[in-house]
Amino acid sequence: MKKVLLSFLTGVMMLTAMAQDNNSAVKQRTVNVTGVAEMEIVPDEIYVQVTLKEYDKKGAGKIDIETIKNKFLEACKSIGLTEKEISVQGYSGFDNNYWLTRKNKKNPDLKASITYSIKLNSTGKMDELVDKMDDEATQSFSIAKVSHSKLDEFKKELKIKAIKAAKEKASYLAEAIDEHIGGAITINDANEVNTDYPRPMMYANAMMKSADAGESAPMDVDFKKIKLQFEVNVVFALK
Repeated sequence: MKKVLLSFLTGVMMLTAMAQDNNSAVKQRTVNVTGVAEMEIVPDEIYVQVTLKEYDKKGAGKIDIETIKNKFLEACKSIGLTEKEISVQGYSGFDNNYWLTRKNKKNPDLKASITYSIKLNSTGKMDELVDKMDDEATQSFSIAKVSHSKLDEFKKELKIKAIKAAKEKASYLAEAIDEHIGGAITINDANEVNTDYPRPMMYANAMMKSADAGESAPMDVDFKKIKLQFEVNVVFALK
């Protein structure tokens, strides 16, 4: 009989404890908010790809790839670039007149090409490079991507701002019902919101070169700013 009574009392105590836990959970009031932070930055890392190719010059024959490479690297050096900003992305060769040379039983003339990746810090520097390049040797010139040297620092800063924005929002929402927020119960890592990929754009900055000349300066060309945006979800206790 004592064993039965003891088991019964133990069961009652467990149920009471569970009920208390459930009541505590019900009484735990929270406010769930999302904080947002954003900023725009001008890219200071512009990665361009340049493909150079051998070509035939009237009266001089084929301009070989070694000559083209040396001339291009000298152009890069002349605008302040070093080996750190230049890397080889590819090397290839192609005979554009393969079928013609085969039909006429001539020796094939392979045209070698090389692709470089160049890291620049502004569109002005890019213009300097383009101005010094050999147009006949340049097969293509394109922008691969843009970024910023302090991108990780900016992202960290924005995450912190997003959490502070969430706390501020939770505070005024709680005050609207005469409540106050307590400590944070959960903080979800901030999610980066996808934004438009930076691309070349014109901005109006046309000024007169000379009032007497009556000529306007060409518009400056720059990249669209990189827009960074983070959202963070935070749950605060109400007290």
